[in-house]
Amino acid sequence: MTRHFALEESTGTRVLSATQAKPRVVVIGSGFGGLGAAVRLQARGYQVDLLEARDQLGGRAYVYRQDGFTFDAGPTVITAPFLLEELFAEAGRKMSDFVQIVPVDPFYRIEFHDGRFFEYNGDERLTEERVAAFSPSDVEGYRTLMRKARAIFNKGFLELADRPFLKFTDMLKVVPDLVRLESYRTVAGLVRQHIRDPLLQRVFSFHPLLVGGNPFQTTSIYALIHTLERQWGVHYAMGGTGAVVRALGDLFRQIGGRVHLNTPAERIDVKGKRVVGVEAAGGRYFPSDAVISNADVANTYRKLIDERFRRKNTNAKFEKMRYSMSLFVYYFGTNVQYPEIRHHTIILSERYQGLLDDIFNRKVLSEDFSLYLHRPTATDPSMAPGGCDCFYALVPVPNQASGIDWSQEARPFRDRIVKFLESRYLPGLSQHVVTERWFTPLDFEHTLNSYLGSAFSFEPVFTQSAWFRPHNASEDLDNLFFVGAGTHPGAGVPGVLSSAKIVGELVCERIPVRN
Repeated sequence: MTRHFALEESTGTRVLSATQAKPRVVVIGSGFGGLGAAVRLQARGYQVDLLEARDQLGGRAYVYRQDGFTFDAGPTVITAPFLLEELFAEAGRKMSDFVQIVPVDPFYRIEFHDGRFFEYNGDERLTEERVAAFSPSDVEGYRTLMRKARAIFNKGFLELADRPFLKFTDMLKVVPDLVRLESYRTVAGLVRQHIRDPLLQRVFSFHPLLVGGNPFQTTSIYALIHTLERQWGVHYAMGGTGAVVRALGDLFRQIGGRVHLNTPAERIDVKGKRVVGVEAAGGRYFPSDAVISNADVANTYRKLIDERFRRKNTNAKFEKMRYSMSLFVYYFGTNVQYPEIRHHTIILSERYQGLLDDIFNRKVLSEDFSLYLHRPTATDPSMAPGGCDCFYALVPVPNQASGIDWSQEARPFRDRIVKFLESRYLPGLSQHVVTERWFTPLDFEHTLNSYLGSAFSFEPVFTQSAWFRPHNASEDLDNLFFVGAGTHPGAGVPGVLSSAKIVGELVCERIPVRN
């Protein structure tokens, strides 16, 4: 059995006493990746300490409650729910005993600048009929596109999403498949091969934005998202995404995991090539056999580990990488209801590629914007007081490399969002808002400690995917691991849960429990 050191703080100084115990794992950050890894390893016989800097579990899946309204701060779309079910099964439990997840139909309503819209769900025949009604000449092209997306999904998700890419030879093995699947193309390029109507091109290429990518720059591997949705549906947790976080937190505690809220990590303690513990705020120290970071990858290396221990993951390396866009998120509750608004609505500007170029490349705040409007009360009235509606409007904006001063721009930008929604979708909105708050790139940078205020970590271009993305196991330190959006396979709830699955297996292989 592994030898450990327990901390005694009776005198205010660190006294390490040798003990015999389970292998100890410290997880930094309690987003879905951190929670997933913590549950898996605790269920397999490790003693896991989960450190969370904020006052609630969840990371980006934080919850704000005010004036009787409940606002999910971050992820609101649940796909591949089997990945959540697996976590409960690991601990011998059923997810349905902890949280209720229900399907959403339609998956999305996409609103266009000319007043037209497109809705779709998992019914392939119905979606084809809607494509035919929108653009009859695109039906066959849509079928071909879906066949290609299915092939990409079979390889990119079913085979590769939970496989680590730790050596370059891991990448070489899949290169022939990636070439065959045209992963050198962008998502927009792949869609344009088969869909002619410019608005339908947007319908079937916007998905990379859900994981921080520009459809005109993101590898076509991410075309698998559409198939993933059709395979398992789009779901919602009653009580909001925060209900899933609470369920996982309850599960983790029930099986013996230890949660430490308001406990930001301040330093990862390194001896030679190994991590030996984590120092947190207030002088608290957590000895460890393995550390898993669900915090921002770039800032974990840059802020928590002295650079003399980082031959590969240097500050210069992270300064050269490309980062996703940021977000302006406006949360608001109304004292009336807007029943015509679907649960998930994507509102697209007249400009598409040009607007994305402004956000990702030129890094300027445009006069126009596209946004995702989330109305959970369409499915779950408990998210707002009776007769009221709960919303958030999520607007892609440049990350902090832009130099935009959000301390000055936030209120005017909020006003533009309200004016836009009021003019076309939510009549009388300015008179009916009874509670509100917003979250800017400045908050992503400081509250969430995200490098450059990036909302999804590294931009998912081909040269920052799979082996090219920061690895699930550090090359610099033998027992440091990463889960979450900044590592393989990438952002989105299925991606970060898959990263937790990868890391769970790696820890079990490298630091096995000795019975």
